[in-house]
Amino acid sequence: MNMTFNDLIDTVDELPPEEQEVLADVINKRIIERKRNEIINDVIQGRKDYQEGNVRRGSVADLMKDLTE
Repeated sequence: MNMTFNDLIDTVDELPPEEQEVLADVINKRIIERKRNEIINDVIQGRKDYQEGNVRRGSVADLMKDLTE
């Protein structure tokens, strides 16, 4: 079954209000979990990069200098 976004919205509109609320809650929780996992993966990668020496330190002025070179 291949639904368009509008088809999906129309299908949700046919649900009773209580089921629409449950669906919205489930979707929101999944979005939050996905974002949480992305943050965790970013932290893990950042720590790995730091341990491997793949990060640089400096001031904002150093950053701006590097960007203009």
